[in-house]
Amino acid sequence: MPVPPATPRPTLEAVAARAGVSRATVSRVVNGGAGVTEQLAARVRRAVDELGYVPNRAARALVTRRHDAVAVVIAEPETRVFTDPFFALQLRGISEELTARDAQLVLMLTRGDEDSERVGRYLAGGHVDGALVFSVHLDDPLPGLVRRTGLPAVFGGRPGDPAATPYVDCDNRGGARAAVRHLASLGRRRIAHISGPLDQTSAVDRLDGWRDITGAGAGLDNAPDLLASGDFPPEGGAQAMSTLLERRPDLDAVFAASDLTASGALWTLRGAGLRVPEDVAVVGFDDLRTVAQHTDPPLTTVRQDIEEMGRLMARSLLDAGEGVDRPDSAAPDGIVLPTTLVRRASA
Repeated sequence: MPVPPATPRPTLEAVAARAGVSRATVSRVVNGGAGVTEQLAARVRRAVDELGYVPNRAARALVTRRHDAVAVVIAEPETRVFTDPFFALQLRGISEELTARDAQLVLMLTRGDEDSERVGRYLAGGHVDGALVFSVHLDDPLPGLVRRTGLPAVFGGRPGDPAATPYVDCDNRGGARAAVRHLASLGRRRIAHISGPLDQTSAVDRLDGWRDITGAGAGLDNAPDLLASGDFPPEGGAQAMSTLLERRPDLDAVFAASDLTASGALWTLRGAGLRVPEDVAVVGFDDLRTVAQHTDPPLTTVRQDIEEMGRLMARSLLDAGEGVDRPDSAAPDGIVLPTTLVRRASA
């Protein structure tokens, strides 16, 4: 059976003929240019709809110097990104905003300096209009590489490099203070902390929040042996909890730097025959619903709006590229979202 010939795609000239305008006018309307009256623009849009015209992105990029694509760069390996629900939530917020603005997401992951160099070369190659970069570590060359490309960029989390701005973050330190205050209000006096990786500012800020409260008097123990360095995944929390119990079997509360860290701590406490919250109260950070609502017992935690952070990162980048003034432009260096303590059964 013969294959019918493909229907030719409508051209810019066909749209111009249908609308009764010049090809240049159609090009300006399709590409968002100025200098066209609303009456003519409406005729062009009607002709586009009637003919089913789809702009040629490659040709449009040559004219506008825009690619309608944004690189999302996560400074973590695949094993972390695809197992931690934090990244899924942030990517969902970013993707929703980019999709609403008809922009494509290009995902890039890095595992070290060589990967960072590869990402820097790609960004410098003119393939995308900007970059969203998050989970950056303090010694990571990535912020400098991104800056040298000249591309607009927004960082997720307060960067260690003061020049790496703008950024979107949550109030990590204030959220940590609220968590420790809550534990103290329950009568807990030996409140341990399992930190995240201290080469990331979010973990440092949460550690500082713990120190702010435990070091402020009110009968709280702030001995150094109540601090254990962990990592955000559960395994780090489990190991750090074991270390803390060996050092301080009398501890009566734990503030963990993330919900996943807290879930690992709960495994260790249960294995040691300790009851939560009767013997040891536990508070996490993030409010990852797939984690915090399903631990045993359900986890009291500090909520940050991870999806909204992703949306704000994407929105800030795209608005800057389009010259849109935002209400929060008075604070160009960073947007910091509030946190909220969510009480469940663990504390």
